[in-house]
Amino acid sequence: MFFFKCLHLFIIIIIAHVFSSTDSSSTSNPLFTDFLDTAKKPEVFDWMVKIRRKIHENPELGYEEFETSQLIRAELDKLGIPYKHPVAVTGVIGFIGTGRSPFAAIRADMDALPMQEMVEWEHKSKVPGKMHACGHDAHVTMLLGAAKILKEHEKEIQGTVVLVFQPAEEGGGGAKKILDTGVLENVTAIFGLHVAPILPIGEVASRSGPILAGSGFFEAIISGKGGHAAIPQHSIDPILAASNVIISLQHLVSREADPLDSQVVTVGKFQGGGAFNVIPDYVTIAGTFRAFSKESFMQLKQRIEQVITGQAAVQRCNATVNFLDEVKPFYPPTVNNGDLHKHFGNVAVELLGINKVNIDIQPIMGAEDFSFYQEVMPGFFFWLGMKNASHDQQVESLHSPYFKINEDGLPYGAALHASLATSYLLKYQQNVPGMEGKFHDEL
Repeated sequence: MFFFKCLHLFIIIIIAHVFSSTDSSSTSNPLFTDFLDTAKKPEVFDWMVKIRRKIHENPELGYEEFETSQLIRAELDKLGIPYKHPVAVTGVIGFIGTGRSPFAAIRADMDALPMQEMVEWEHKSKVPGKMHACGHDAHVTMLLGAAKILKEHEKEIQGTVVLVFQPAEEGGGGAKKILDTGVLENVTAIFGLHVAPILPIGEVASRSGPILAGSGFFEAIISGKGGHAAIPQHSIDPILAASNVIISLQHLVSREADPLDSQVVTVGKFQGGGAFNVIPDYVTIAGTFRAFSKESFMQLKQRIEQVITGQAAVQRCNATVNFLDEVKPFYPPTVNNGDLHKHFGNVAVELLGINKVNIDIQPIMGAEDFSFYQEVMPGFFFWLGMKNASHDQQVESLHSPYFKINEDGLPYGAALHASLATSYLLKYQQNVPGMEGKFHDEL
């Protein structure tokens, strides 16, 4: 037992040494640690809570976030922060600092989900069938909170912080549309966060390398020949064919994928027939597939189509497969930059304390369109705790109709956004001599 206690102490000392031995210039300025105190001030906290509740009451789906966008612009106007709009339909891009390079971005997604809120409270969604069940209302609020803090310290910012209010993360690929506009062309790094209902307030978690999987969707129509269920020999049964297809799809992971290379194929939709005694003409199945590398992802995509069409043919059926990439674009894996991971560790430990920072969590098979940013620039994505550690009640997961945000976590997200961006710019200035001649001065 003594050995394990000593080992635990040794590990903590080593982690502390790693953080302290990396370039600590980004966190030595007390300005950055003051951000959290500012975010917790009653006037700032109450302002954020009011904004978050207003957004929560008026949820909007992807590329329909017109009122949310208007609220964001109204608050930026009050703060005296310039911005570009519209970007990717409803997006807003704000700027704080010198207006010149280097540029560091901090991002929040704005869209809600098509589901009915089941939480009964004063600020419940006022829009039937729509709800902020993934915390994007909190994401927008925390980015506005960071903007308020940064505006008060604009003269100390050595470069420009770019505020990215992005539409349509939930399947719409809003990040890709933001990039396609070219508005982030000269940004050298981008940071993003997501609320984590199972992580205590004041704690953060992330990792270097892959943290979320790449994802895609598929839908297949398997066509046979309908007829009476009592005379199956006169029909071609698409339900039987679809059943064999689903079983065969599971073999793609269990028998074709490397067990050390995590992959998922899930069929979540099966629709066919409408009577007990009728074999239908066709069946529709649909699902999702996930992987942590592009190679594995594209291999899964190819094999899904082959298995569906091949197994359908075995049962004398025809099948068409649609990967829905025009409506729901494929999301690449979310892969955190190694240098930004060290930077995040330094900033988070300085702000929250070493016991509040987990820098090596396990990746999960969820997906995020933040990954599109990471394909063209260094990016870092992390989880922000929202759970009250003193409460033992069940915590509802993301995308649950009973999901709730603990608003006490808002100051931590605002302060981390502000600290990560400003300290990155300071460190970047110090580490890149003569940078003015190497980069465009404007976005």
